[in-house]
Amino acid sequence: MSCRWCDTPYTWDWRGVGDSGIKYDPRVELHRRDVASVARELLALDVGLVVVSGGEPLSQQARLVPLVGLLTEAGVEIEVETNGTRVPDGRLADAGVRFNVSPKLAHSGDPASRRIVPAALRRFARTPDTVFKFVCRDLGDLDEVAALAEEFALPSVWIMPEGQNRDDIDRHMESIVTSVIDRGWNVTTRLHTLVWGHKRGV
Repeated sequence: MSCRWCDTPYTWDWRGVGDSGIKYDPRVELHRRDVASVARELLALDVGLVVVSGGEPLSQQARLVPLVGLLTEAGVEIEVETNGTRVPDGRLADAGVRFNVSPKLAHSGDPASRRIVPAALRRFARTPDTVFKFVCRDLGDLDEVAALAEEFALPSVWIMPEGQNRDDIDRHMESIVTSVIDRGWNVTTRLHTLVWGHKRGV
């Protein structure tokens, strides 16, 4: 997705179309790695949970499945953050992967035909331990979420305020939080942005 507010443009913006206007070079940003070396690096961290994010990690499922196998064999739990546009390989769910599905809403700027994939959302909705997280700014966004939750029978809805700085996060949170609670949904914040701002991680 090429959403206007996405905070990792270096994972996809090869044309400089984002708000930053910076054109990232895939030859600099992307590095081919074999599955075994990635697994060794992650296992050396000695953590109990690995979160796979992106870009869109399910665009690389052929490599993700064996990586998940190596990590789960070592007792590591896996969570995959996805935009919900790819039908997940059943072997990921069989391995106990938890999915955090974050479909983009209309305010992202991407057309519905790209950001809403019914077959994928229906599969995720049937997959145990899956949660659906939506980035929202206002009550209209919440109405859009409600329509998607009803159409696809989404079992667990979380709302996160949009913002790449504390002021925007606070403003959007204030405008939606009461309605989120009234709808019986969960609310969370953008902790990484509150802690580190818009600074790119290493």
